[in-house]
Amino acid sequence: MNEFLLGSVFLIATIALFFVSKQIYRLFPNPFTLPIFLTSGIFVIILYVVDIPYQLYMLGGQWIDLFLGPIVVALALPLYRQLKLIKRYARSIFIGIFAGSAVGVLSGVSGAKLLGFEQWLIQSVAAKSVTTPVALSITDTAGGNLSFAAVFVMIAGISGAMFGPSLVRICRIEHPVARGLGIGTASHAIGTAKALELGQLEGAVSALSMTISAVIVSFLVPFFLMFF
Repeated sequence: MNEFLLGSVFLIATIALFFVSKQIYRLFPNPFTLPIFLTSGIFVIILYVVDIPYQLYMLGGQWIDLFLGPIVVALALPLYRQLKLIKRYARSIFIGIFAGSAVGVLSGVSGAKLLGFEQWLIQSVAAKSVTTPVALSITDTAGGNLSFAAVFVMIAGISGAMFGPSLVRICRIEHPVARGLGIGTASHAIGTAKALELGQLEGAVSALSMTISAVIVSFLVPFFLMFF
């Protein structure tokens, strides 16, 4: 089987499984039936059981990966639509993003330190709360492991999408700006996609938070790592 055909099989299988997961989520709405979590989990199990190398799967997966950039750029649309409201809350938003970014970095490196992780692993977890390309660049500069960094970013994003909406309800956070800010700062693009389900303003603030926090974290990581 040539690479194009094999890649097509994996691509179609991934898309089909995602749509099946969406139907399951509609019938049984639950953090653990969230389509991105369910699809990722099932595929990991399949690849492991059938012993299919990740590189082989990426013959098709790379086509999905190509669309990640345009999708992230498309998140600017709700941001543009809610621009007036965002300007009104600009001060609160920027303070919140800075605080959330600092907590994201500090919680990662301090938690890893308390658990007795080695230094390279602490450096790998530091940028977990920003989008993958930025996190990998920060991790490379900090001397961490890029593969582990990608895993930590994925965990932060998926867990934020799974439990973020529930947490804001439990904490009685009702203002849409606050909800979008928290989810976007902690869970980058995956969290932003979930925030859009809560509302246009939540999605817009989340997209803004995801972007600005990436810049802030790139400065905070080297600073905090000096103390760990």
